[in-house]
Amino acid sequence: MTPATMGFIGFGATLFLIAFGFPVAVAMALVGVVGFWSLNGLAGAGFILGSSPFEAIFPYSLSVVPLFVMMGVFAARAGLSRSLFEMVNSFLGHIRGGLAVTAVGACALFGAICGSSLATVATMGRVAIPEMDKHGYDGSLSSASIAAGGTLGVLIPPSILLVIYGILTQTSIGQLFIGAILPGILGAVLYGLAIVVRVRMKPELAPSAAKTGWSKRLASLRRVWGVLLLFSLVIGGIYLGWFSPTEAAAVGAVGAFILALISGELNWSTLWESVRETAGLTGMIFFILIGASLFNYFLETTGLPSALIAGIESSGMGPTMALILILLFYIVLGCFMDAMSMILLTVPFLAPVATSLGFDMVWFGILVVTVAEIGLITPPIGMNLFVVQATQPGLTQRMVVRGILPFIIADVIRLVILVAVPALSLWLPAMMF
Repeated sequence: MTPATMGFIGFGATLFLIAFGFPVAVAMALVGVVGFWSLNGLAGAGFILGSSPFEAIFPYSLSVVPLFVMMGVFAARAGLSRSLFEMVNSFLGHIRGGLAVTAVGACALFGAICGSSLATVATMGRVAIPEMDKHGYDGSLSSASIAAGGTLGVLIPPSILLVIYGILTQTSIGQLFIGAILPGILGAVLYGLAIVVRVRMKPELAPSAAKTGWSKRLASLRRVWGVLLLFSLVIGGIYLGWFSPTEAAAVGAVGAFILALISGELNWSTLWESVRETAGLTGMIFFILIGASLFNYFLETTGLPSALIAGIESSGMGPTMALILILLFYIVLGCFMDAMSMILLTVPFLAPVATSLGFDMVWFGILVVTVAEIGLITPPIGMNLFVVQATQPGLTQRMVVRGILPFIIADVIRLVILVAVPALSLWLPAMMF
């Protein structure tokens, strides 16, 4: 058996263990250590067990992870989600289906300071779904809008997934953040259009509402000045070169803490809960990173990336066809795995393939994260579908899944546009650098 074949078997074994309920970090670590042991002996396995965990979490660039996580936690504690929802609703709530469009817009804005899809869905679901229920919205539309809108938090910077991708591929995190802005806006627009089209086809899903006056609109804008300032400071500071992504993460964390303090929601109890939540989420991410590092040692030893590159070259397959196959692979994988695990499991051996095909790694990274978004709302394991269901008693999984198809179609359209027009991802980074 060739080492490359062992690499394929190891990848399949990892998926098998995950499917049977093993934690992703444990599955990757177990297969990585056993596989490396079979190829290099017990001494080799002991070496990677002694060195890999430290190397996985030692890089200075990883310090952005707990800082951006803390930024999102403090933003949630400050009650910014409701203020954002009310602000967007004052501008869009009067159109038919406007509350659902508002939910998507508020998710995009909250995701921009939160960086986590699951946290965005959990927070906005508690705020927006009761409001839509009160106005007579169909449950499938309201819940699917939140589940889909929450995926924007994965892409719109600051994004934990983009940070992880940048670290794995040695790609500039600043360029990834800037490059994701236009695709993120495109995603929000397409989601809004999906809602408008669906409501036009079935008006009974959502009633229209009274138009809000400009005095209330301006008042709602004043309530979210802190959010807009924080986002502009973090992303604008990176774009203008005032500070690095790591420094931007620190500025964002401190800014979110100040907003939580000003809001009056922060006391010793909530401060302790925020610190504990930040530590728990960071520990989970770092634990997965350690498992991925052990698994990647095994993959590198098998030569699987080189075998994939050689296979593509010998098949005569062009870069476009290879990219389509990679994206289809991610869509299928996303039905069974969460986004972060999928990226940590696959990027180490697909990134060399992308490089050999001449793909820009910023563009490829944004495509990968976009496909990971689709996985978050794809049945049967789309994580956002379960999270939004948990936010409201009486909301069934069948109801959520029934309304999600238009948003998946919108995601596929966005993916096609990003593949066909790379400039959407690369124009702003090119201007910046």
